[in-house]
Amino acid sequence: MRIIYVPVADRPECAVALRTAFDLGSKLDASVSGCHIRPHRHSDIALPASLGSVADIDAAWESVWKGNKKKIGGAAAKALFTRVAEANDYSLITRPGSKHGALWLEKVGSPDKVISIMGPVSDLIIVSRPAAKGGKIAGMFLSAALMNSSRPVLILPQSGKQTVGQRISIAWNQSVEAAKAVAAAMPLLQLADEVNIITCGPETDLGPKSGQLATYLRFWGVKSKRVRARGSDDPKALMKAYKDTNSDLLVMGAYSRSRLRQRIFGGVTDHMLHRADIPVLMLHS
Repeated sequence: MRIIYVPVADRPECAVALRTAFDLGSKLDASVSGCHIRPHRHSDIALPASLGSVADIDAAWESVWKGNKKKIGGAAAKALFTRVAEANDYSLITRPGSKHGALWLEKVGSPDKVISIMGPVSDLIIVSRPAAKGGKIAGMFLSAALMNSSRPVLILPQSGKQTVGQRISIAWNQSVEAAKAVAAAMPLLQLADEVNIITCGPETDLGPKSGQLATYLRFWGVKSKRVRARGSDDPKALMKAYKDTNSDLLVMGAYSRSRLRQRIFGGVTDHMLHRADIPVLMLHS
């Protein structure tokens, strides 16, 4: 991994994402690109005033912000990015160099369009999980990153100070999506102190079994333990196994069943996106 992409607004959850990005970047010798995305002045998207820091507030947006006069946005987001970069001994850069650095960008457009352009030319995207209430904007960024980039997306809780990636669990269901997520996460798996392969139920699907995955990981120098989750409810069983192994990151494929089917009948992906307050690295392609 050489470039980690983080959408940035002047918000606490973005500070959490940035701290994680620079921590991982230091371990991987990767640059971190912080990007503030603001709506086009002619956008018909109305955002609530409480989320004023998501976009620049200028004269063209006064009617949208309903009297919110606080001039925050790109400048405040850049200041946050700069503070966290300097605290992690990252120098600001304007172009790639021989050493990793912190690259600041500002883009105009909707999250789905901007991330569709910037995401595929990044190695990892870090976003925050939407809050239970008022998480519409964070949800837009999460959806755009996961569905429009074809890159691994690290989804973080709204708050937290824990280090991510020391003890990693892999949610293994024999699917192509899970295999792609493992391959994308390999740089992190190689750095981890402990890796667990968690399975739920019998491994009867067409695809590699957990033992074959363990062999594959050994070729990459990664030792792993196999853990069988107990229980008939896969999301709950997976979460219990994750907690029992004291893991700090879950790696999994996204939507190995269709997205519509998951939303109608429920599924592990939707549970981990919207209910599980843990760091999750997902890949959907």
